[in-house]
Amino acid sequence: MPRKTKEQTEGAFPTGVSKPALRALASVGVTRLEQVTRFTEAELLTLHGMGPKAIRIIKAALLEQGKSFAKDR
Repeated sequence: MPRKTKEQTEGAFPTGVSKPALRALASVGVTRLEQVTRFTEAELLTLHGMGPKAIRIIKAALLEQGKSFAKDR
């Protein structure tokens, strides 16, 4: 199996994010991990299919990259 390049893995969502959560993100135009930084946790939780588990997984992945969700507005 070919290895992913750095660019492919940096923007990828981490393993464990469910298909419904990924569809919820896609519904608001989010296709890469760093794009979720435009949204607050509360905003993402309003999306159908997005739950606390997905938020925890995504939050941990963002923290690994020194990033976070948007601050509450």
